[in-house]
Amino acid sequence: MSDPVAAMGLLPDRHQADFFVCDIFDAIPKDDLATMEHPIFSLSTKPDRRILSYTHNGTDITVVPSMRGLATIHDKDILIFCISQLMAAINAGRTVGRTLTLRAHDMLIATNRETSGDSYRRLREAFERLAGTRITTNMETGGMEVTSGFGLIESWEIARRARGGRMVSVKVTLSEWLYRAVLSKSVLTLSRDYFRLRKPLERRVYEIARKHCGRQPAWRISVELLLKKSGSASPRRVFRKMLRDMIEADQLPDYGMAEEAGDMIRFTRRSVIEEGPEAPPLSDRAMETARAVMPGADVYALEADWRAFWVASGRPKLRAADAAFLGFVKMRAEKDRAG
Repeated sequence: MSDPVAAMGLLPDRHQADFFVCDIFDAIPKDDLATMEHPIFSLSTKPDRRILSYTHNGTDITVVPSMRGLATIHDKDILIFCISQLMAAINAGRTVGRTLTLRAHDMLIATNRETSGDSYRRLREAFERLAGTRITTNMETGGMEVTSGFGLIESWEIARRARGGRMVSVKVTLSEWLYRAVLSKSVLTLSRDYFRLRKPLERRVYEIARKHCGRQPAWRISVELLLKKSGSASPRRVFRKMLRDMIEADQLPDYGMAEEAGDMIRFTRRSVIEEGPEAPPLSDRAMETARAVMPGADVYALEADWRAFWVASGRPKLRAADAAFLGFVKMRAEKDRAG
Protein backbone atom coordinates (compact mmCIF):
# COMPACT_ATOMS: atom_id res chain seq x y z
CA MET A 1 0.00 0.00 0.00
CA SER A 2 1.37 3.40 -0.94
CA ASP A 3 2.05 6.03 1.66
CA PRO A 4 -0.88 8.52 1.42
CA VAL A 5 1.34 11.33 2.67
CA ALA A 6 3.97 10.62 0.02
CA ALA A 7 1.21 10.52 -2.59
CA MET A 8 0.37 14.15 -1.73
CA GLY A 9 3.84 15.26 -2.73
CA LEU A 10 6.22 14.56 0.16
CA LEU A 11 9.47 12.80 -0.56
CA PRO A 12 9.64 9.22 0.74
CA ASP A 13 11.26 8.63 4.12
CA ARG A 14 14.33 7.14 2.47
CA HIS A 15 16.20 5.80 5.46
CA GLN A 16 13.75 5.36 8.34
CA ALA A 17 16.61 6.59 10.51
CA ASP A 18 16.74 8.76 13.60
CA PHE A 19 18.79 11.92 13.69
CA PHE A 20 19.65 14.67 16.11
CA VAL A 21 17.11 17.44 16.44
CA CYS A 22 17.71 20.73 18.18
CA ASP A 23 16.52 21.55 21.66
CA ILE A 24 13.17 23.31 22.01
CA PHE A 25 13.30 26.72 23.62
CA ASP A 26 9.71 27.81 23.94
CA ALA A 27 10.45 31.21 25.50
CA ILE A 28 10.79 32.41 21.90
CA PRO A 29 14.02 34.42 21.71
CA LYS A 30 13.60 37.79 20.03
CA ASP A 31 16.23 37.83 17.34
CA ASP A 32 18.25 34.73 17.85
CA LEU A 33 16.42 32.58 15.30
CA ALA A 34 17.63 34.80 12.52
CA THR A 35 17.74 32.42 9.56
CA MET A 36 14.19 31.26 10.32
CA GLU A 37 12.94 34.83 10.68
CA HIS A 38 14.60 36.48 7.69
CA PRO A 39 15.03 35.39 4.03
CA ILE A 40 18.68 34.41 3.79
CA PHE A 41 18.42 31.47 1.39
CA SER A 42 17.33 31.39 -2.23
CA LEU A 43 14.14 29.50 -3.08
CA SER A 44 15.25 28.98 -6.68
CA THR A 45 16.06 25.50 -7.99
CA LYS A 46 18.39 27.04 -10.60
CA PRO A 47 21.57 29.05 -9.97
CA ASP A 48 20.42 32.34 -8.44
CA ARG A 49 22.94 35.13 -8.91
CA ARG A 50 20.82 38.03 -7.69
CA ILE A 51 22.01 40.34 -4.93
CA LEU A 52 19.26 40.24 -2.31
CA SER A 53 18.41 43.21 -0.11
CA TYR A 54 15.92 43.01 2.76
CA THR A 55 14.87 45.48 5.43
CA HIS A 56 12.31 44.82 8.16
CA ASN A 57 11.79 46.33 11.62
CA GLY A 58 15.30 47.73 11.83
CA THR A 59 17.04 44.66 10.43
CA ASP A 60 19.04 45.17 7.23
CA ILE A 61 20.34 42.25 5.19
CA THR A 62 22.28 42.12 1.93
CA VAL A 63 23.10 38.71 0.47
CA VAL A 64 25.70 38.47 -2.32
CA PRO A 65 26.01 35.21 -4.30
CA SER A 66 29.09 33.18 -5.11
CA MET A 67 29.99 32.19 -8.66
CA ARG A 68 27.75 29.13 -8.13
CA GLY A 69 24.88 31.33 -7.01
CA LEU A 70 23.18 32.01 -3.69
CA ALA A 71 22.99 29.34 -1.01
CA THR A 72 19.61 27.64 -1.33
CA ILE A 73 17.03 26.50 1.20
CA HIS A 74 18.11 22.91 0.45
CA ASP A 75 21.75 23.85 1.17
CA LYS A 76 20.54 24.88 4.62
CA ASP A 77 20.16 21.16 5.43
CA ILE A 78 23.90 21.15 6.09
CA LEU A 79 23.61 23.93 8.65
CA ILE A 80 20.68 22.18 10.36
CA PHE A 81 22.79 19.04 10.65
CA CYS A 82 25.78 20.97 12.02
CA ILE A 83 23.65 22.81 14.58
CA SER A 84 22.01 19.52 15.62
CA GLN A 85 25.39 17.94 16.25
CA LEU A 86 26.60 20.91 18.27
CA MET A 87 23.44 21.00 20.37
CA ALA A 88 23.69 17.27 21.09
CA ALA A 89 27.29 17.77 22.25
CA ILE A 90 26.36 20.76 24.43
CA ASN A 91 23.49 18.83 26.01
CA ALA A 92 25.88 15.98 26.76
CA GLY A 93 28.29 18.38 28.50
CA ARG A 94 31.02 18.05 25.89
CA THR A 95 33.30 20.89 24.82
CA VAL A 96 32.39 22.30 21.42
CA GLY A 97 34.01 24.63 18.91
CA ARG A 98 33.22 26.25 15.61
CA THR A 99 34.89 23.44 13.66
CA LEU A 100 33.15 20.09 13.28
CA THR A 101 34.25 16.90 11.54
CA LEU A 102 31.22 15.13 10.12
CA ARG A 103 30.62 11.93 8.20
CA ALA A 104 29.22 12.80 4.79
CA HIS A 105 27.10 9.64 4.72
CA ASP A 106 25.51 10.52 8.07
CA MET A 107 24.70 13.97 6.77
CA LEU A 108 22.93 12.54 3.73
CA ILE A 109 21.00 10.03 5.84
CA ALA A 110 19.96 12.62 8.42
CA THR A 111 18.64 15.02 5.78
CA ASN A 112 16.73 12.29 3.91
CA ARG A 113 18.90 12.41 0.81
CA GLU A 114 19.94 9.62 -1.48
CA THR A 115 23.44 8.23 -0.95
CA SER A 116 24.43 7.85 -4.59
CA GLY A 117 27.58 9.32 -6.07
CA ASP A 118 25.57 12.20 -7.52
CA SER A 119 24.35 13.09 -4.02
CA TYR A 120 27.95 13.54 -2.87
CA ARG A 121 28.60 15.82 -5.85
CA ARG A 122 25.56 17.94 -4.94
CA LEU A 123 26.74 18.03 -1.35
CA ARG A 124 30.06 19.51 -2.43
CA GLU A 125 28.28 22.15 -4.51
CA ALA A 126 26.15 23.03 -1.50
CA PHE A 127 29.29 23.59 0.61
CA GLU A 128 30.67 25.86 -2.10
CA ARG A 129 27.50 27.97 -2.15
CA LEU A 130 27.33 28.17 1.65
CA ALA A 131 30.93 29.32 1.92
CA GLY A 132 30.73 31.63 -1.08
CA THR A 133 27.47 33.41 -0.29
CA ARG A 134 28.31 36.57 1.64
CA ILE A 135 25.93 38.24 4.06
CA THR A 136 26.10 41.76 5.44
CA THR A 137 23.65 42.41 8.26
CA ASN A 138 23.02 43.97 11.65
CA MET A 139 20.96 40.96 12.87
CA GLU A 140 21.45 39.93 16.46
CA THR A 141 22.69 36.48 17.41
CA GLY A 142 23.41 35.52 20.99
CA GLY A 143 22.16 38.92 22.16
CA MET A 144 24.76 40.87 20.15
CA GLU A 145 24.09 43.25 17.27
CA VAL A 146 27.14 43.71 15.09
CA THR A 147 27.04 44.94 11.51
CA SER A 148 29.37 42.59 9.68
CA GLY A 149 29.92 40.57 6.53
CA PHE A 150 30.44 36.81 6.58
CA GLY A 151 29.73 33.50 4.91
CA LEU A 152 27.39 31.03 6.55
CA ILE A 153 30.34 28.68 6.87
CA GLU A 154 33.86 30.01 7.15
CA SER A 155 35.59 27.04 5.55
CA TRP A 156 35.19 23.40 4.62
CA GLU A 157 37.51 20.54 3.78
CA ILE A 158 36.73 17.10 2.33
CA ALA A 159 38.50 13.86 3.14
CA ARG A 160 38.09 11.28 0.35
CA ARG A 161 38.34 7.57 -0.01
CA ALA A 162 41.39 6.42 -1.95
CA ARG A 163 39.18 4.26 -4.15
CA GLY A 164 36.42 5.92 -6.15
CA GLY A 165 36.99 9.45 -4.83
CA ARG A 166 33.80 9.57 -2.73
CA MET A 167 34.01 11.88 0.28
CA VAL A 168 34.13 10.20 3.69
CA SER A 169 34.26 13.08 6.13
CA VAL A 170 33.94 16.84 5.97
CA LYS A 171 35.58 19.36 8.28
CA VAL A 172 33.33 22.42 8.57
CA THR A 173 34.05 25.70 10.34
CA LEU A 174 30.90 27.69 11.03
CA SER A 175 30.82 31.47 10.95
CA GLU A 176 31.21 33.20 14.31
CA TRP A 177 27.77 34.73 13.78
CA LEU A 178 26.07 31.34 13.46
CA TYR A 179 28.16 29.79 16.24
CA ARG A 180 27.01 32.50 18.67
CA ALA A 181 23.41 31.53 17.92
CA VAL A 182 24.19 27.92 18.85
CA LEU A 183 25.99 28.83 22.08
CA SER A 184 23.04 30.98 23.14
CA LYS A 185 20.77 28.00 22.37
CA SER A 186 18.75 30.08 19.93
CA VAL A 187 17.39 27.04 18.12
CA LEU A 188 14.07 25.32 17.60
CA THR A 189 13.25 21.69 16.87
CA LEU A 190 12.15 20.91 13.32
CA SER A 191 9.93 18.03 12.31
CA ARG A 192 11.85 15.26 10.59
CA ASP A 193 9.30 15.54 7.79
CA TYR A 194 10.81 18.94 6.98
CA PHE A 195 13.36 17.01 4.92
CA ARG A 196 10.54 15.34 3.00
CA LEU A 197 9.17 18.64 1.70
CA ARG A 198 9.99 18.85 -1.99
CA LYS A 199 9.31 22.49 -2.78
CA PRO A 200 11.56 25.29 -1.51
CA LEU A 201 8.58 27.50 -0.65
CA GLU A 202 7.05 24.72 1.47
CA ARG A 203 10.24 24.53 3.50
CA ARG A 204 10.46 28.28 3.92
CA VAL A 205 6.81 28.67 4.93
CA TYR A 206 7.19 25.83 7.44
CA GLU A 207 10.20 27.60 8.98
CA ILE A 208 8.23 30.83 9.35
CA ALA A 209 5.25 29.01 10.87
CA ARG A 210 7.50 27.05 13.23
CA LYS A 211 9.13 30.20 14.53
CA HIS A 212 6.03 32.38 14.85
CA CYS A 213 3.24 29.92 15.56
CA GLY A 214 5.36 27.62 17.70
CA ARG A 215 3.11 26.10 20.35
CA GLN A 216 0.35 28.68 19.96
CA PRO A 217 -2.97 27.21 18.79
CA ALA A 218 -2.97 29.56 15.78
CA TRP A 219 -1.08 32.43 14.16
CA ARG A 220 -2.09 34.81 11.34
CA ILE A 221 -0.05 36.75 8.82
CA SER A 222 -0.93 38.79 5.74
CA VAL A 223 -0.04 37.42 2.32
CA GLU A 224 2.00 40.58 1.69
CA LEU A 225 4.15 40.13 4.80
CA LEU A 226 4.50 36.38 4.26
CA LEU A 227 5.74 37.09 0.74
CA LYS A 228 8.33 39.49 2.14
CA LYS A 229 9.49 37.12 4.88
CA SER A 230 9.66 34.15 2.52
CA GLY A 231 12.07 35.79 0.11
CA SER A 232 10.06 34.55 -2.86
CA ALA A 233 10.68 36.41 -6.10
CA SER A 234 7.15 35.66 -7.36
CA PRO A 235 4.56 38.43 -7.88
CA ARG A 236 1.94 38.58 -5.16
CA ARG A 237 -0.82 37.01 -7.27
CA VAL A 238 1.44 34.08 -8.19
CA PHE A 239 2.59 33.74 -4.59
CA ARG A 240 -1.04 33.70 -3.41
CA LYS A 241 -1.79 30.88 -5.90
CA MET A 242 1.20 28.94 -4.54
CA LEU A 243 -0.13 29.35 -1.01
CA ARG A 244 -3.55 28.11 -2.10
CA ASP A 245 -1.91 25.06 -3.63
CA MET A 246 -0.16 24.44 -0.31
CA ILE A 247 -3.44 24.81 1.57
CA GLU A 248 -5.08 22.26 -0.73
CA ALA A 249 -2.16 19.81 -0.43
CA ASP A 250 -2.16 20.19 3.37
CA GLN A 251 1.19 18.53 3.90
CA LEU A 252 3.15 20.97 6.06
CA PRO A 253 4.48 19.17 9.15
CA ASP A 254 2.95 20.33 12.46
CA TYR A 255 0.72 23.05 10.98
CA GLY A 256 -2.41 23.39 8.92
CA MET A 257 -2.99 26.43 6.70
CA ALA A 258 -6.17 28.30 5.77
CA GLU A 259 -6.98 31.45 3.82
CA GLU A 260 -8.99 34.11 5.64
CA ALA A 261 -10.69 37.36 4.70
CA GLY A 262 -8.49 40.41 4.32
CA ASP A 263 -5.81 38.52 2.36
CA MET A 264 -4.65 36.72 5.51
CA ILE A 265 -3.23 33.23 6.08
CA ARG A 266 -3.91 31.35 9.31
CA PHE A 267 -1.58 28.64 10.61
CA THR A 268 -3.01 26.17 13.12
CA ARG A 269 -1.06 23.64 15.19
CA ARG A 270 -2.17 20.18 14.17
CA SER A 271 -1.73 18.76 17.68
CA VAL A 272 -4.26 21.29 18.95
CA ILE A 273 -6.97 20.38 16.46
CA GLU A 274 -6.48 16.62 16.61
CA GLU A 275 -9.40 14.88 18.25
CA GLY A 276 -8.92 12.42 21.08
CA PRO A 277 -7.24 12.36 24.48
CA GLU A 278 -3.78 13.70 25.11
CA ALA A 279 -1.01 11.53 26.53
CA PRO A 280 -0.51 12.22 30.25
CA PRO A 281 2.44 14.41 31.28
CA LEU A 282 5.70 12.71 32.14
CA SER A 283 7.40 13.05 35.50
CA ASP A 284 10.76 14.73 35.99
CA ARG A 285 12.08 11.38 37.22
CA ALA A 286 11.12 9.73 33.92
CA MET A 287 12.96 12.44 31.98
CA GLU A 288 16.07 12.00 34.13
CA THR A 289 15.95 8.22 33.62
CA ALA A 290 15.65 8.76 29.86
CA ARG A 291 18.79 10.93 29.97
CA ALA A 292 20.62 8.11 31.74
CA VAL A 293 19.43 5.53 29.20
CA MET A 294 20.49 7.68 26.23
CA PRO A 295 23.25 10.06 27.36
CA GLY A 296 23.58 13.05 25.07
CA ALA A 297 20.16 12.61 23.47
CA ASP A 298 17.58 15.39 23.46
CA VAL A 299 14.98 13.95 25.84
CA TYR A 300 12.39 16.50 24.76
CA ALA A 301 12.76 15.34 21.17
CA LEU A 302 12.42 11.74 22.43
CA GLU A 303 9.26 12.73 24.26
CA ALA A 304 7.88 14.33 21.08
CA ASP A 305 8.69 11.18 19.09
CA TRP A 306 7.02 8.99 21.72
CA ARG A 307 3.87 11.12 21.74
CA ALA A 308 3.73 11.03 17.93
CA PHE A 309 4.14 7.23 18.05
CA TRP A 310 1.32 7.01 20.60
CA VAL A 311 -0.99 9.09 18.40
CA ALA A 312 -0.10 7.01 15.31
CA SER A 313 -0.87 3.85 17.31
CA GLY A 314 -4.44 4.99 17.87
CA ARG A 315 -4.01 6.67 21.29
CA PRO A 316 -4.21 3.49 23.38
CA LYS A 317 -5.07 3.93 27.06
CA LEU A 318 -1.91 4.31 29.14
CA ARG A 319 -1.87 2.81 32.61
CA ALA A 320 1.63 4.12 33.30
CA ALA A 321 2.82 6.85 30.94
CA ASP A 322 6.32 6.98 32.47
CA ALA A 323 6.83 3.24 31.95
CA ALA A 324 5.51 3.40 28.39
CA PHE A 325 7.84 6.30 27.56
CA LEU A 326 10.90 4.64 29.10
CA GLY A 327 10.13 1.42 27.23
CA PHE A 328 10.10 3.46 24.01
CA VAL A 329 13.43 5.09 24.93
CA LYS A 330 15.06 1.73 25.71
CA MET A 331 13.96 0.33 22.35
CA ARG A 332 15.38 3.41 20.66
CA ALA A 333 18.68 2.98 22.51
CA GLU A 334 18.88 -0.69 21.53
CA LYS A 335 18.18 0.21 17.92
CA ASP A 336 20.95 2.83 17.98
CA ARG A 337 23.44 0.34 19.43
CA ALA A 338 22.49 -2.26 16.83
CA GLY A 339 22.85 0.29 14.03
